Amino acid sequence: MTTLVRKLISTANAAKPVAPYNQAVVADRTVYVSGCLGLDKTTMKLVPGGATEQTEMALQNLEAVLKAADSGIDKVIKNTVFLKDLNDFGAVNDVYKRVFNKDFPARSCFQVAKLPMDALVEIECIAMTGPVRTVQSE
Repeated sequence: MTTLVRKLISTANAAKPVAPYNQAVVADRTVYVSGCLGLDKTTMKLVPGGATEQTEMALQNLEAVLKAADSGIDKVIKNTVFLKDLNDFGAVNDVYKRVFNKDFPARSCFQVAKLPMDALVEIECIAMTGPVRTVQSE
């Protein structure tokens, strides 16, 4: 029986976890990225501004973790977006569509009661590693 590899991902190019979890875990060729907040990696504080600024930083952190896992935005299969206030949905989408601008992954978006550090936005994803080819269904 072949042993599957469970690789723990950590990069200094993204904000560190704020609790006992890894930035991501790769299981075989699937990457599970933990929720990314709009934290400045240097100060470990939420970036000033609102949902737009926090979304920009959360996605920068997400991209850095994906890169460390030998993946990328183009290999994301599913995103889950958590919002403190669903009224920020439009502002978050404006930033989101600049990063995910073609071959969109599947996505869910929820309003939640509270996020860590009282953040406005948290984004997690599932992605692939290695060569990935995208095709459209007919």
